[in-house]
Amino acid sequence: MGTNAALGFAVVLGTNETASALGVHLHRAGYCVVLSHDPNPPVMRRKMAFHDALYGDYTCIDNVIGERIESTMEVFKALRAPQHVLVTWLGLLDLLPVRAIDVLIDARMQTRDVTPDLRGMTRLSIGIGPGFSPSANCDVAIETRPDRLGQIVRDGWTLAKDDVGELGGVGAERLVHSPYEGRWHTPVEIGTRIYKGFVVGHLSGAPVTAPYDGILRGIVRDGSDVPAGIALGEIDPRGRHAQWTGIDARGQALAQATLAAIRQHAVDRARKGATGAAPARSR
Repeated sequence: MGTNAALGFAVVLGTNETASALGVHLHRAGYCVVLSHDPNPPVMRRKMAFHDALYGDYTCIDNVIGERIESTMEVFKALRAPQHVLVTWLGLLDLLPVRAIDVLIDARMQTRDVTPDLRGMTRLSIGIGPGFSPSANCDVAIETRPDRLGQIVRDGWTLAKDDVGELGGVGAERLVHSPYEGRWHTPVEIGTRIYKGFVVGHLSGAPVTAPYDGILRGIVRDGSDVPAGIALGEIDPRGRHAQWTGIDARGQALAQATLAAIRQHAVDRARKGATGAAPARSR
């Protein structure tokens, strides 16, 4: 990617698989992309995410590399000719002074009572998943529920509950949850074939077992402090058809919907500039 003074600057909140799928697609679309880490919830599908770059691990998704950065100066330099998706512990308040953000996306997939208002911090703000409304906290929202996956919301709210979709006919029962908060330890690598009852790790010393036979699709990083009630691991029951690396169909759909929303926003701005009237909003 060559030097481009007008290169778009995109900040994605989150380092999970959804944020990473967005990062890959935005990078290919010509943006300098920064993924900003948030510890809540812990990242589980780490082989489908740039998350482990934060710890110095090599991460590559669909031939796009994740590069850890630790200072705003590194972001400023990368804006000239970004070669990789940038991954950082820096928060949004650290990144705002670097340059005007063209696209800000909240892909943290958090469950919270109050979702932060992203409007006014960027030229375009997009909320992914539950808790977002263009009338309250973002410019555009995108649904993540399996039955409305990738639907662009320009009015109203995204659905409050983000149900777990099925893999191989198995729903939420394929997930390993934390019964209480504690320190998580696991020696098991993602991609390992495991069986129901197999100990996948220990939470504050107590064993946690797999609820299903299959391939370990995701597991929270060893040594993490985790809250109660979050997904520690995921089993893919599809056998040889299991996927634990790259971008899955869900990530592709959300990334494509996000790019479509960005393109439509550019068209709407151009029309508004030409006519002096605000474009009609639709869902």
